[in-house]
Amino acid sequence: MLASTKVFHEQRSYGRVSLGVERQGLQIMRETGAAKVRFLQDVNQAILINTGGGLAGGDDFGFDIRAGVDAKLSVTSQTAERVYRTLGPASVVHTTLIAGDNATLFWLPQETILFDGSALRRKLDVELSASARFLAVEPVILGRSEMGEVISHVRFHDRWRVRREGKLVFADDIALSGPAPKSKATFNGASAVATLVYVGVDAEMMLDGVRQAIDDGGDASAWNGKLVARIVVKDGFELRKALIPALCAIAGADALPKVWTF
Repeated sequence: MLASTKVFHEQRSYGRVSLGVERQGLQIMRETGAAKVRFLQDVNQAILINTGGGLAGGDDFGFDIRAGVDAKLSVTSQTAERVYRTLGPASVVHTTLIAGDNATLFWLPQETILFDGSALRRKLDVELSASARFLAVEPVILGRSEMGEVISHVRFHDRWRVRREGKLVFADDIALSGPAPKSKATFNGASAVATLVYVGVDAEMMLDGVRQAIDDGGDASAWNGKLVARIVVKDGFELRKALIPALCAIAGADALPKVWTF
């Protein structure tokens, strides 16, 4: 008798959100799959929700977000996004952000936590008008040190491309494969990192405030209407201690999404 053969089909999670805000209010809101969007007090503060409860290998999410002429929009996530161990394929997240003339667009998701054995491929594509104001941050935690978690192997590729009037003004790639890097030229044993980018005519004016907020946790530079900062610290608690005042130094305390302080 031939032994029966069982084929294991891995479950995949899929989600898409399309969101568009104009000066007059909400214009487009579409949700597909496990990706949802909700609003706090008005349509200028949006919260993205993954009803799948995290990302696993092969999951595929996409976000298309637009702030039209003179519109203001701040987008965050309901909680930290968790990326779990994969059986092979990477999770994929692709975000496209567009800001029109005199628009203000803030992309402020909470932390992404990479667990041991996880794999994530993430892309952020941004198109800005010359007069738009844009702030983005992506905090990443390599295992929760307070829980005793150790990263022995992770695959992570984070790709940023920011264009203003079609011209590339910021490009950044972080790629990890294996254990968290520990050299002084990389993470120096730290497990929490964040990239912060601000584009606006007042970017250079924000530099001193951001550097004071970051202190010894990283550094920042500003030139040609943009500010770029990198924070590298030992854990998520220290990351928030530096990141929240840095964001407030640029956007103001009232602009920080309420879910960051819950």
